[in-house]
Amino acid sequence: MSMTRKIEIDGKEVPFRASAAVPRIYRIKFHRDIYKDLSALEKSIGKSDEENSNLDLFSLELFENIAFIMAKHADPSIPDTPEEWLDGFGTFSIYQVLPQLIELWGLNVKTDVEAKKNFAQLTAR
Repeated sequence: MSMTRKIEIDGKEVPFRASAAVPRIYRIKFHRDIYKDLSALEKSIGKSDEENSNLDLFSLELFENIAFIMAKHADPSIPDTPEEWLDGFGTFSIYQVLPQLIELWGLNVKTDVEAKKNFAQLTAR
């Protein structure tokens, strides 16, 4: 089961989709583990604001790649590279978008865990 949410970026409502396919798509495109990258980003951003953040340039690139994959998953008609996709926006704050992407991913994972738990209970009967 997938989850979709629209997040405002630079005054535009942008759809993002989280599903079981996202880790595979991300791994194929960027040769990285989305779980580790999201965890690192979540730790870096913490509950702080821009002045107190631990985000570096590498973290910013991780965010851009994850956002691109989740947006492309929701809307296959967007450009094929993160650079082309990002070129469609003005400057925006990672601190407004990243927490929403992390929340969307968390809701997707929670839904998958609950579905597996319910399935296991049904088959045990």
